[in-house]
Amino acid sequence: MKSIDLLITEAKQLIYFSKTDATHGNDTWRLKAITNGYVAIEDGHVVHIGSEDEVLPLVQIDSGTVTIDAHDKVVTPGLVDSHTHPVFHQTREHEFEMRVQGKSYEEIAAAGGGIRSSVRGVREASKEELKSVVRKRLDRFLSVGTTTIEAKSGYGLSLEDEVKSLEVIRELNDEHSLEMIPTFLGAHEVPTEYREKRDEYIQLVIKEMIPYVAENGLAEFCDIFCEQGVYTVSEARRILSAAREAGLRIKLHADQLHLTGATRLATELQAVSADHLECLDDEGIQAMASSKTIAGLLPGAVFFLGSHRYPPARKLLDAGTRVCLATDFNPGSSMTQSLPLMMTLGCLFMKMTPEEALMASTIFGAASICREEVIGNLLPGYRADVVLWDADDYRQIPYYYGVNLVNTVIKKGKVVFKIDHGQN
Repeated sequence: MKSIDLLITEAKQLIYFSKTDATHGNDTWRLKAITNGYVAIEDGHVVHIGSEDEVLPLVQIDSGTVTIDAHDKVVTPGLVDSHTHPVFHQTREHEFEMRVQGKSYEEIAAAGGGIRSSVRGVREASKEELKSVVRKRLDRFLSVGTTTIEAKSGYGLSLEDEVKSLEVIRELNDEHSLEMIPTFLGAHEVPTEYREKRDEYIQLVIKEMIPYVAENGLAEFCDIFCEQGVYTVSEARRILSAAREAGLRIKLHADQLHLTGATRLATELQAVSADHLECLDDEGIQAMASSKTIAGLLPGAVFFLGSHRYPPARKLLDAGTRVCLATDFNPGSSMTQSLPLMMTLGCLFMKMTPEEALMASTIFGAASICREEVIGNLLPGYRADVVLWDADDYRQIPYYYGVNLVNTVIKKGKVVFKIDHGQN
């Protein structure tokens, strides 16, 4: 018997998810809790979970085994943030000030702010400058319990700068503990220099950017912002069809600010996820429920833009759609990295239960990046991405807000973040 690398003992609540007989919707998994739970980890993976009597006879502990006492803590899988935009150079707090003074997101964008503002910053920054600011953001993700993110490009909007952004993601993946799943978002906006010749830019995306990204393995997914004034459904179909033919999986920013029909396009193209969905109608809900496309819900953007139109999580869940929560971390419409806050918003404004919110931030977040059998759970065989929370019950994670309950974060079996309470 090989000695284990790490043993978590006496968790007040050990949370994992059990597969059910359901074949559709969030009922495919069910939350389970073990009181006084143990987790044994070897070679970066979970090997055993259960009570003390169930785990200890199956493992060998020696002087090299790290033991973590979790007797007063909740232990969950690492959080999975399945929609983020971390590769930008400058923040946009001046736009935040403009919004609170009454300017809309669309008005700010029309005046030269918004995505185009971040594009200027990325184009002017070197790769090393970008890596420096992004690295700090990755540290912050870990500190709030997130161990994996989907990371989009989309602030370059040229072949050179989109490649630069994706290379930042790839290189930091090799240097940092946080895991990033790369998504190409060259169709995030039409760049300023192509405003009067948008079809030329679409051809650039289709003929040059997508082939280069796919051939060089720079991204796993292709996304597009399908929205009034940005990309039409017809244009999105062209771009995403080209991406799928090149071997990239498909995601969409869909029906965020207006009902465009992008969600129905997502189901037609069998996209992995359709994200936002604030303006989704009943027809779109039924289309989602009849498909395998996951609903990626981003309540942080609704909250930060001062809107009150949250996506219809309850209707989607009740219709049988798989739902995940994500931060939509970006400098314009959702400057947060906290999935626990998204859980709070999901419960309060979208009528999700705490169980649904936690699953939407772990196992279904993993499903939204095609890793449902690898991360987002603590069953044996899963990667040992684990969070220890200073909490008595998992429901306290969304119950507390504006407070970080994270005590310890483990990624691939290694402690990568720990709160040091120290002495006063």
